[in-house]
Amino acid sequence: MKHFAFLLALPVLAAEPAATVTSTPGLVAFWDFVKREADGAKRFTAHVPAGSKTDYPLDAGNYVKDYWGTGREATYADFPILGRGPFGNAIRIVKETDPDFRPFLWVPRSRLHDTPLDIKGAGKSVTVVVWAIRESGDHALAGIWHEGTDLKEKSTATIAKVERGQRQYALFAGLNKPGSACGHLSENGAKSFGHIYAMHKCNSAAIAPTVPAGAPNEVLDKSWQCFAMTFDHEKDELTGWLNGVSGDRWQDNPGKKESQVSTAYNAYMQGHFAKLPGKQVGENESFPKDQYYNPPEGEPLSVKVLRESPDERVELREHRFTKIEVTLRGGKEVARDLVALRLNPWWYPHDLYTPKDAQSGGPFTIGRVIHSSRSVGFTGWIGGVAVFDRALSAEELRRLAVLGKKTPVSIPSDQATQ
Repeated sequence: MKHFAFLLALPVLAAEPAATVTSTPGLVAFWDFVKREADGAKRFTAHVPAGSKTDYPLDAGNYVKDYWGTGREATYADFPILGRGPFGNAIRIVKETDPDFRPFLWVPRSRLHDTPLDIKGAGKSVTVVVWAIRESGDHALAGIWHEGTDLKEKSTATIAKVERGQRQYALFAGLNKPGSACGHLSENGAKSFGHIYAMHKCNSAAIAPTVPAGAPNEVLDKSWQCFAMTFDHEKDELTGWLNGVSGDRWQDNPGKKESQVSTAYNAYMQGHFAKLPGKQVGENESFPKDQYYNPPEGEPLSVKVLRESPDERVELREHRFTKIEVTLRGGKEVARDLVALRLNPWWYPHDLYTPKDAQSGGPFTIGRVIHSSRSVGFTGWIGGVAVFDRALSAEELRRLAVLGKKTPVSIPSDQATQ
């Protein structure tokens, strides 16, 4: 069905819910897809703090054309407008069938480098919030997350522009847990733990349902989900939140081959082996030391005896981020195995990647990211994107989450399409 904007009989002013976002301390940028440039192309712009030197107008782009040299240019016409949503309007990320067409909205690096949106470096925290209706997919919603085009894949055989990964922070619609709020961070812009991709990511406990993007307005009005990620550098915790709730999520048996975090498991074990005298069975002495993954394990939160004999005792010890099976003989640890790894929150002990210059940094994108595989990614509606330069509290996130659950806001059709 066609979606179009109209005035409600008793309209809710778009400024009211938007003000809840803009008044939240730490706001860097908030795109509600209502605010536009007054003149010229009338691109969507962000609400920004007073005195900001830019309001981050969004360009339309097709990264396949930019990096492979094929496909057509993208325009705003490639992003259908709903004319209603948590803040009065929403854009649709379409399930594209043309493999040479992967459109997104973006702020080029040249226009964001060293601005407040360029959150990076020592001691920095970040929150990304996206109000969305998920039709399909589990990939990127918004952030600075250029995956790189340097991977050796079938899709890169004809690539014209090869670039290393330029990742900093981004919010995804699930990845290894489709439909969850998945925060993603990188300390080096590139890969983690020997994997081909960055692997520092969290997953909210709750899952967003899939809803057809062409559903009637009354269905869409009830389907908004508030995805969020927070990184608190003081706690070294990356947390995913869906509708203001984080929830605990663990990955059991993280070392099994099919596990999405098997490389993190290996990074944990390699870091553990390196602390022991001599070479251990399974130890890889060439494993990069900066990629060890060993969350703090002080006094256990709980200890459960799994097996015990006169000579041996096996315990399950639960810590904040890990569950380990420890074998003791004569009261001394003789073996251990990581049997569960916490996915929410995720322990992230690094700073955010700092590109050396604008040329080695990624853009801020909405709806998709530059990616070697050229996958379709997330599809559905996006009704708002907000970035903060601190970790918002649970109460603040709950306050933002209800905005999509209140009476939907609509704007006049001439404002939605101009």
